[in-house]
Amino acid sequence: MKTVTKKDVAKKTAQLLNEKIYTTEKIVDGVFNSLRDIMINAEDEVRIEIRDFGVFEVKKTKPKPKARNPRTGEIIYVPARKKTHFKAGKLLKEVLRKPLE
Repeated sequence: MKTVTKKDVAKKTAQLLNEKIYTTEKIVDGVFNSLRDIMINAEDEVRIEIRDFGVFEVKKTKPKPKARNPRTGEIIYVPARKKTHFKAGKLLKEVLRKPLE
């Protein structure tokens, strides 16, 4: 599996925009920092919709008062927390649904 880093995204963005990499690195870093801040500082739940790409969501989970530890069988309490979710947009879904050759 190939790993794509934030630096790779900045390089690709620089190529697309015919800009210097150090300029696009600041922009890409700013976008990711903004998304992270929005998700971290969400009071309740938040939905970040990026058209033609997808939706990032922060959702609350329900507390689980009777969860079981699979190793010991002990019943434990799992408190409510927040979790992230990504849902691909229409264009991205269409491309990913094409059969592999």
